[in-house]
Amino acid sequence: MSRMPPLPFVRPAAVAGRHFSTVIVGAGINGVGVFRDLALQGVDCLIVDKGDFSAGASSAPSRMIHGGLRYLESGSFALVAESTRERNLLLRNAPHLVQPLKTVVPLSSFFGGLMSSALKFFGRTPPQRTRGLLAVAAGLRLYDLLGRRQRVMPNHRIGRVQPADRRLFRSAVRWTATFFDAWISHPEWLVLELIRDACRDEPRSVATNHCRVMGCAGKTLTLRDETTGETVCVTADAVVNASGAWLDRSTALLGGVVPRVMGTKGSHLVLDHPALRDALEGRMAYFEALDGRVCIVYPFLDRVLVGSTDIPVDDPDQIATEPAEVDYLLEVLGEVFPNLAFDHSDVVYTYVGVRPLARSDADKPGQISRDHSVVVDPPSASRDVPVVGLVGGKWTTFRALAEEATDEVLRLLGRSRRASTRQLPIGGGADMPQGAQAAQRFVERIAQDSGLSPARAQALLARYGSHAWRMAQGFKVAGDVPLQHAPDYSAAELAYLCTETGVIHLDDLVIRRTLLAIRGRVTDAVLAEVAGVAALALGWDAGREHRELHNCATALRERHGVRLAPAAPDTDAAPVSPAPLTIQPALSPS
Repeated sequence: MSRMPPLPFVRPAAVAGRHFSTVIVGAGINGVGVFRDLALQGVDCLIVDKGDFSAGASSAPSRMIHGGLRYLESGSFALVAESTRERNLLLRNAPHLVQPLKTVVPLSSFFGGLMSSALKFFGRTPPQRTRGLLAVAAGLRLYDLLGRRQRVMPNHRIGRVQPADRRLFRSAVRWTATFFDAWISHPEWLVLELIRDACRDEPRSVATNHCRVMGCAGKTLTLRDETTGETVCVTADAVVNASGAWLDRSTALLGGVVPRVMGTKGSHLVLDHPALRDALEGRMAYFEALDGRVCIVYPFLDRVLVGSTDIPVDDPDQIATEPAEVDYLLEVLGEVFPNLAFDHSDVVYTYVGVRPLARSDADKPGQISRDHSVVVDPPSASRDVPVVGLVGGKWTTFRALAEEATDEVLRLLGRSRRASTRQLPIGGGADMPQGAQAAQRFVERIAQDSGLSPARAQALLARYGSHAWRMAQGFKVAGDVPLQHAPDYSAAELAYLCTETGVIHLDDLVIRRTLLAIRGRVTDAVLAEVAGVAALALGWDAGREHRELHNCATALRERHGVRLAPAAPDTDAAPVSPAPLTIQPALSPS
């Protein structure tokens, strides 16, 4: 059975004075992809992030792993071919988190969009016109062709709208096209698994979050611990700038001046809407709003996920889902599904990320290429190390971008590639049972060996893949007692996440290590109970626990639209906490 080592997270003080072959700035999916690939080549790396791991755009995608069907209109054939290949690889390498997603496209016209698609292909800006059956059929035929490598998906099909869908979609819909892409349940956890895999392959490599790069002089980088204010220095032979929408700001700190990225924000809604979820029958609806904007809606666990907007922004640190965006997405749902009612009360969670797109003079954000590139800034008068910059990119293609960046770093270091990440399983994707019967036997084995219930074993398998066996044993030893207000999780599980996955703040745990927030499960009682578990696991005193509770509640209310009680004053007074819990370490360090 697969064993699960502790995750190699340290605080900045632990790396003071150390030398690394490469320092990676930005621990989102692209930076972590480079971290994992370089580690596989035996390159010792330090990866840092000014916030939490994957706290930027990497934690705020549409949670789709897709080939980019709409990119075909702009002639981005190479990008679509790469994206479909990487989608197929993720389905094989991370099957515990990435699953196929049946997708339906409602179609109202036969010839619509042919001229518009042609004009877009030749770089012109056409008037908005809804795409019809012929345009979509041609695009899907090409999409199937480009995705033929490592084929794991059936080809598309087109037919007349069925009675159930006629009741679901607006009355003008006459046909539907069906194809397959994929979705990811917990992208933030895949980021953590990549870090673990990297440090297994190269034990000298480490990761630290809430650590800001302050500058680079010679070969020395100055880092600041954002939790203590302490500054430390490390040296490196090369630097990778993988800070996404913050790329230009990081470039300036590293002694560069060339602006390369622009940001557009994408807001998403999570709905508690059983009628819509049931009507979708496990499919994603991929459709155009009346204004031409492509939107998606699909069942996400026990909720419905809706996205997204595409709005230019200047400051990626100052973003939130605006009320007008919520209104827009709800209005679009009403257009497409006129027989269902939608209201603000259905919204249980909102989130927004900034897409790090290459600078462009395109008229509309949707026309900006989603392709990626790797650029190198050579040593300068003040900096003796080259800086490899990652420009653009999308979640699905992180491995390909990381491979390209890794090859560039290896060239600069004078080293050769030893292995490819293409066929490597990720985290709990290794040794995953294949097929429903094998998965059921695995669940029964977990339950039998750990003494946990089959339902609990199934939940752990869905979250952690093949590592669930090892984790279940540790949780049982620690006393796998369900939380009173969030019984999907136990105190032992949360304690493990706190102590072994680099949790610094309560929102790291609530928003990124668990699915409590995005599923709309956080209430005042849940938050207080989780804060109590985190305080015990991390040794917070009453004042720290209260501050963390206050700050997390504020973030959930103001950035994610979660309906919680008004904030209590941010003082050092101790809050009313749940009864003390006795928690032993969930897993041994070995």
